[in-house]
Amino acid sequence: MTLLQPVGLLSFMALSAVLFSLGLYGALSRKSAVMVLMSLELMANAININLVAISRFSAPAELTGQIFAVFSMVVSAAEIGLGLALVIALYRQRKTVEIDSMQELKG
Repeated sequence: MTLLQPVGLLSFMALSAVLFSLGLYGALSRKSAVMVLMSLELMANAININLVAISRFSAPAELTGQIFAVFSMVVSAAEIGLGLALVIALYRQRKTVEIDSMQELKG
C-alpha cells in the first residue's frame, strides 16, 4: 500500500524552472521565428505556473495569482497572434522564416 504525498510548492517551482530554462534555451538557440515564438510562450507558461502556485500556497482563499495568470495568458495570446502575423508577412516577402535572413529590421 502506498501513501500519496501532496505536491508541495517546491515541486511547482522546480517544474517552472525547468520549463523556463527550456524556453530560454529554445529562444536563444533556434533560427526559426516560429520556434522562437513557441519558446517565448513556454517561458510565459512557466511564469503562470509560478503565479498560481505561489498564490495557492500563500493565500488559498484568494484568487489573485489565478487572475494575474489569466491576464498574462490573454496578453500572451495577443502577443503570439501579432508575432505570427509578422512572421507570415515576412515569409511572404522573403520566402523564409529564419531570423538570420531578416537583416533589414536592424536599426
